[in-house]
Amino acid sequence: MNNSRDQELLATARSAREFAYAPYSRFKVGAALLLEDERVVCGANIENISFGLTVCAERVAVGAAVLCGCTAFERLALFSDSEEPVVPCGACRQVLAEFAPELGIVSQGLKGKVSEFNLGYLLPSPRQGILR
Repeated sequence: MNNSRDQELLATARSAREFAYAPYSRFKVGAALLLEDERVVCGANIENISFGLTVCAERVAVGAAVLCGCTAFERLALFSDSEEPVVPCGACRQVLAEFAPELGIVSQGLKGKVSEFNLGYLLPSPRQGILR
């Protein structure tokens, strides 16, 4: 990762992380989702005492994109409190695949290490067996 767009997205995700609501895990994640029209929407994780109701940063960003009228995504950046870069959880992978099954993802942890992933690799055949 050395393109300036990824660096900008990661900086935006890092800023979004500051708005995470994580009083239980104290694990904050920020997301920056680049839309097809070049706008960027953000998300941060929102925890709930009933942990299953927690919403990940990625799904918050997808909701923001849909509310902006956009369902075509170009790139996702994540910034987390972990030492190593994180990947989206299974639920986030499925939600992202609804709109961009081959989405490129760049992720950074607190120690600065950056990893890149492709959603198609993380979640192959996202629609196989579903309503088909």
